[in-house]
Amino acid sequence: MARGQFSIQEQEYGKTSGGEIVKEFTLRNAKGIEVKFLTFGGAITSLLIPDNKGHFENVVLGFSTLEQYENDPGPRPYFGALIGRYGNRIAGKFSLEGKSYNLSLNENSNCLHGGKIGFDKRVWQAEILPQDDQQVSVSLSLLSEDGDQGFPGNLSVRVIYSLNNNDEFTIHYQAQTDKTTVVNLTNHSYINLSGEGNGSIENHSLQLFCSHYTPVDQNMIPTGEIAPVANTPMDFRASTHIGTNIRDNFEQLYRAIGYDHNWVVDGKVSKEVRPAAKLVHAASGRKLDLYTTLPGMQVYTGNALKGNLKGYSGKAYRQCEGIAFEPQYYPDSPNQPNFPSTILKPGEVYDQKTVYHFSVVE
Repeated sequence: MARGQFSIQEQEYGKTSGGEIVKEFTLRNAKGIEVKFLTFGGAITSLLIPDNKGHFENVVLGFSTLEQYENDPGPRPYFGALIGRYGNRIAGKFSLEGKSYNLSLNENSNCLHGGKIGFDKRVWQAEILPQDDQQVSVSLSLLSEDGDQGFPGNLSVRVIYSLNNNDEFTIHYQAQTDKTTVVNLTNHSYINLSGEGNGSIENHSLQLFCSHYTPVDQNMIPTGEIAPVANTPMDFRASTHIGTNIRDNFEQLYRAIGYDHNWVVDGKVSKEVRPAAKLVHAASGRKLDLYTTLPGMQVYTGNALKGNLKGYSGKAYRQCEGIAFEPQYYPDSPNQPNFPSTILKPGEVYDQKTVYHFSVVE
């Protein structure tokens, strides 16, 4: 399908071990920027971005086959996937309206990224949306039934992937429920602006528009404190190379084996996106500005990647091969009364956006 400056391609990618058909979609704008994703997990498999010489390269980590996405060995990397029902960690259970809910545990005593069979392991239903002269979009939808991984309520989820000619890739999350529940949706793409398989992101310059973060305990569950980043290795308010402090003698970095924390995004939370992060790779000139409506953002340096997974390029991924930005509500919010609420009630609509704006600096 192609009209004017944009194009959308749709093709069968393969079948799951259970026989479900998985499709691949390609969104392309007039400048040649291209986003590929699967209906399996909504996984973004490729994002072609030019450098300052006009050379295009894929800047996200990912697998080359459906079998790898379906059967990746633990710990799961969640390459490019849509995450739900609850992105990040909940400490095993929570109480809601006087009832306790025990969740699917897949990280010791934690429910991580929605449990053993999260949204990253589901086949989503896709629909190409009507095209205008501003952008191309595909809608992905999923029904998570009452009790799925221990969560209450039938949750109807819709996620729209859009690409425009301003080189912005937008993810728009929507959800509704028929019973009071908790929801925290995000995407788990790993970015490497030097190109997938081209080495570490430690030489990338990172700026976070975040003055606070949520420290974690030995189980990677927030302590409940909202701590200032000032005078710690968590301070990226000024652009800093990612590798500058990642090996600092700082307890939080020891616990996560690098960066794997939720930062509190500065500014008033509203329906309008606000700046969350800026990532620059000087050698290629590639730049990412990330904006979101969400109150927090997990920043993860791929600490569980230990060379046991081969990616799209055939090269083994190790820690710092990519950096994941996961705009979100805070981890374990259902058990942390001082954190922003993730409760969704019948009649309400969960409605959040994240925008990835790509450009080059000379």
